[in-house]
Amino acid sequence: MHSPRLVPLLEQFDFACERLTGRLAGPVVDSGDGTPTAVGPMTDEEYFWEPVPGCWSVRRRSAGPGARATALSGHPAGEWGRDSAPYPHPSPPPFTTIAWRLTHLAEMLTLRADHTPSGGRTLTRDDYRVSGDAATAVAAFEQGAAAWRQVLVKADDAALDTVGYCTYPHGSDAEEPFVDIVWWVNQEVLHHGAEIALLRDLFRGRRD
Repeated sequence: MHSPRLVPLLEQFDFACERLTGRLAGPVVDSGDGTPTAVGPMTDEEYFWEPVPGCWSVRRRSAGPGARATALSGHPAGEWGRDSAPYPHPSPPPFTTIAWRLTHLAEMLTLRADHTPSGGRTLTRDDYRVSGDAATAVAAFEQGAAAWRQVLVKADDAALDTVGYCTYPHGSDAEEPFVDIVWWVNQEVLHHGAEIALLRDLFRGRRD
């Protein structure tokens, strides 16, 4: 049984994931006041839409990285990769597409779940297959969120207070108590979810 301290964070995570999945796949999404709002499933055109020049996105490996990116992250044998560059990243930061943001979230959740006692602590970005279409990307996000949630429901007070309970290699996880990482993951889902929702609104507004 998970720690009672985790209850508000778990409820926040569940609601953030539910709203984002509904916003992407439909048929309705909770507008925040309990009123269901109709929404259609995201199309591949929206997934890849670049609203400004020089976006970072998901690309076929055969096409190479986009502007100011130096590599395509993800499984080297996969057909698709996500624009990336080593630290320090380009400044100002490139604008990122829904494809970039959604695959980033799905990868982050999947890898973080693996780098806990519930996983093998072995997965790297080179093991992750980046999704090349909207439906697969939504499913990958749902799978990553489910894997992370399974970690959360097993976390007791001792786990929450353990520094390095999660050893995800692309953050400060190994140096932080697990409860701080849980909070941070919630913020990632919340802020990227809001960005993705806004991009869907802008795409629809462009056509209207």
